[in-house]
Parts: sequence; structure tokens; C-alpha cells
Amino acid sequence: MKCNRKGCVRGIYALKRIIHTPQPLGSCPSSARFYVATLTPQPQSRLQQGVGMSIEQDKQFLRQCVALAVDSVACGGGPFAAMVVRDGKILAQSGNCVTNSSDPTAHAEVQALRQAAALTGDPHLTDCTLYASCEPCPMCLAAAMWAHIPRIIYAATHDEAIRAGFDDTIIAIALYGQELPVNLPAGRFQHLPIPESSAPFDAWLAKEDRVPY
Repeated sequence: MKCNRKGCVRGIYALKRIIHTPQPLGSCPSSARFYVATLTPQPQSRLQQGVGMSIEQDKQFLRQCVALAVDSVACGGGPFAAMVVRDGKILAQSGNCVTNSSDPTAHAEVQALRQAAALTGDPHLTDCTLYASCEPCPMCLAAAMWAHIPRIIYAATHDEAIRAGFDDTIIAIALYGQELPVNLPAGRFQHLPIPESSAPFDAWLAKEDRVPY
């Protein structure tokens, strides 16, 4: 399957801070999920994201993340995906573009945060939820905290990532002194299991021409 790998990066910088029709950020023919949703400018006073959101709604967004992560593998990216949601609507979403763009920081969470911040014109996404197909790495968790994201919800665990060859334990221990972050506010970092969570890693391991990183 042939993909235009430059589209993954260029899409970030093509955003304009105006209302616009959703445009593709990635160009894999198998997926129309790489897009930024139309955004209506919001007033300065914002409702807290998560109020009124049910567990089933959270799971539905995670299912979309997992599907996006499977598509990311098909497009030559990594087996990860993330999306930023406000008031039940997707602002931005992305697969992992590290190998597509030769950018070690182009993790799915960072990509989605960049897109959402560019779209809103605000680096602080205080009324949004970050959904991730897998437990965010230390870099992505730090980026979400810099963005003032109040809720980070993920599907697959760190152990699933290790199974597929992605082990950032040494980085976590160097930064935290242990495998998991410390002193996070209750409810900010939530694991919500879904049956589909291992699908991106299964797709990655089955892909003969995958590029390890």
C-alpha cells in the first residue's frame, strides 16, 4: 500500500485559524480518519471537559483511536494513535508519524496536541480530553501536561507496547525513578481497557516490512 508520507508532517503546518472544511492530514487511501474537525470559535469561558461524558462515550473514542492506530501501521507509521476531544467532538487526531517523517518527537499524542493547539489558537487545552490507543510515553505525558489537558485516557497498557518492541521503561526510570509517573492528580491519567486495544500491535507484528524504531 503506497502512502504519501510527507502529508503526515505538512498537514500540521497547513492549518489556518479559521473555520474550514475538514481536510486530510495523512493520505493513506485506506483511511479518512486523519483529519481535523471543523471548529467554531469558543468564548473565553469554557466548560470543563468530561462533565456528562459516560464511560461508554470514553470507550467509543478509544475504539476510534485503536482503529486509527491500525490504519497508521498500514500507512507505514507506528502502532499508535491519539485524539483531542472537546465537548464530545474531535478537534484533532493523528497516528504515529515517527518513521514517516523521520521525526523522533512525532508521536501520535504530540501530533494531535500540536494540531488542536494550532486550530484553537491556544496552547492550553484546558477543556479537552486526550484519548490514546496506548499508555502515553513520558514525552507525550509531559506534552499533555504542558497543554494543561485535565483528562488523559488510554486503552492498551505499557506491557502491550513492550510486547510489540516498544519499551520506554529505561526513560521512565531515568525521569521518575520508577516505571509509572508519580504525583499525578487523581483521575487525570486513566486506563480504560477495551477488547480491541491489542489490534494495532498485532498489525505491527504481522507487517513484514515494518521499520523498527
